[in-house]
Amino acid sequence: MKRSMALAGAALLCLLGLLHAGSALAGGHLDVDDAGTLDPGQCLVETWGGRSGAVPVNALHVGPTCRVGPIELGVNLDRTSKPGTYYAGPQVKWTWFGQEADARFSGAVSANATFDRTHHGKPGRQLVFPFTLVATPNWQIHANIGADWATVTGERTFRRGLGTEWALNEAVSLLAERNRAFDAWTTRIGARFNFTPFTSLDVTTSRTGTEHARGFYVGLNHEFKRP
Repeated sequence: MKRSMALAGAALLCLLGLLHAGSALAGGHLDVDDAGTLDPGQCLVETWGGRSGAVPVNALHVGPTCRVGPIELGVNLDRTSKPGTYYAGPQVKWTWFGQEADARFSGAVSANATFDRTHHGKPGRQLVFPFTLVATPNWQIHANIGADWATVTGERTFRRGLGTEWALNEAVSLLAERNRAFDAWTTRIGARFNFTPFTSLDVTTSRTGTEHARGFYVGLNHEFKRP
């Protein structure tokens, strides 16, 4: 119990440190996060690539994350085109309510920092409070509220969004979300294909802003036991 409290305290210090340091980029291409964390001793590698925007921009992402005590610790590595820019930064997430496997409602806090390795300037940062409601065994609803601070300029904008995941069966789930970030609304729909209990593929399409700029993303996720 004391060790869990100490780790939870460390998580809060990490969150404060990230916010003080200065993400503009999320760990996955889905904008609305769920409130869950990995099981103890587990790690996850998220990789995705996509193309979006009125002037299309290509993006690539790799994000390894591991559960350490009650929290998730990870690193985000990203590259975008036009112009070619590289980003890197840490992330931390803590499910502070509803950690039980059968919890119907859960809440978390997530923070990350993004350092522009190409243009430098101020680091970006993100603070999000995700909430998840398990409406039925096959249907989950996610809600987010938080803020972003842009890289280089440090300009702050608020974010909010709703997302849902509906499992058709053990192999296929449908995904949909509506999210506002950086003063623009994004609508996204797609599907998740579970090849095994630990490996999945996400395919989504999106529209962003008043110009309805199209986007298309593919993400591969693999969970494994921590060495």
